[in-house]
Amino acid sequence: MRLFIRLVILFSLAVGLAVGARFNPGNVVLFYPPYRIDLSLNFFLFLMLVLFVVLYLVIRTIVTTQTMPRKVAAYRQGKRERDGNKALRESLKALFEGRFGHAEKAALRAIELPENTGVASLIGARAAHHMGQFERRDAWFASIEDDAPHKTARLVSMTELLVDQHQAEQALEAVKELNASGTRHIQVLRWALKANQQAKKWPEVLKLVRTLDKHRALHPALSNRLRELAYEDLLKDHGHDVESIRRVWYEIPAADRKNRFVAFTAAKTFNARGLHEDARTIVEKTLVEEWDDRLMRVYRDASAAEGSAALLSQIEHCERWTEQRPTDPELALTLGTLCLKQKLWGKAQRHMEQALSDAIESRTVREANLKLAQLHEALGQAEEAAQHYRQCAIATLL
Repeated sequence: MRLFIRLVILFSLAVGLAVGARFNPGNVVLFYPPYRIDLSLNFFLFLMLVLFVVLYLVIRTIVTTQTMPRKVAAYRQGKRERDGNKALRESLKALFEGRFGHAEKAALRAIELPENTGVASLIGARAAHHMGQFERRDAWFASIEDDAPHKTARLVSMTELLVDQHQAEQALEAVKELNASGTRHIQVLRWALKANQQAKKWPEVLKLVRTLDKHRALHPALSNRLRELAYEDLLKDHGHDVESIRRVWYEIPAADRKNRFVAFTAAKTFNARGLHEDARTIVEKTLVEEWDDRLMRVYRDASAAEGSAALLSQIEHCERWTEQRPTDPELALTLGTLCLKQKLWGKAQRHMEQALSDAIESRTVREANLKLAQLHEALGQAEEAAQHYRQCAIATLL
């Protein structure tokens, strides 16, 4: 419809010009002595129109020629940007698809565009890392070392990849640089936690676990297990003397001291240092909160001297626990062992035989037979002692 209207207008103008020119008797005379040129007005106007068109085309050609290099440069720049951005998108897609070789090749094309250098280098570094090409990965990181806008992204990526490679010390250097720049968001704290765990820097692990717990950024089971591992290492440090062990134990928060594993580790450590009274106290307080057979074994090892009030107190504790757990083999074995040490022969035999009948683990069976053999030996019953020694040996082989 628009074309039709334009044609009508064009034809109307042509008709108007033709009619107007027909009734135009004017002349134009050009004098340039000794020459004289006579032209009709219509022809003169036509020549002016032709001259205008020619001049316009000449000027337009000159301007176009002058702007051609700039347009060519802009076209080439636009093409580079389109190709670079396309390569960047391809590298990201390939990285997420797990095609790391293709991702690195696409990153090499994308890096030709200066604006893509930082992001493309990060993609290339990740792709090289996943292919086990750690030198190429480091080269990618080095290419953006002085790139301020991508510094945080580079350091966080380095931390993650170095932790994945189990290069804990290098990862911690990256974390230190991040901390210096004031970057301490949740993901950085998680990678710092893993790096310190790999480096076995347990005091730092504890600090980070507490920080992440405040932000609810760790699963409770993982948080609890990391605390256990940290306390285990701190308590088992062979460089600690008696007072240092006590100081480490009492520096542990009260809520964590109630943890079965932590209490077991502490009691075992105290026993190893000859601090049996401390070990007994730890076990007795912990068992009020939660039962654990491992604590019973430590409690046996922490038995007091024969005839002492502490040994009698241990027997009383075990008897109270027996009322609540009458079929627990570890508890029965512990009570029998303590009675044996106190030379309460009848009670010792009864409880150890009960432990033997209820026991499932071979270790409990072996220890119960050994204690019964010692009891019969002390009573001069050689045949019964030999029989239990044989049962102990059989349990050892199982």
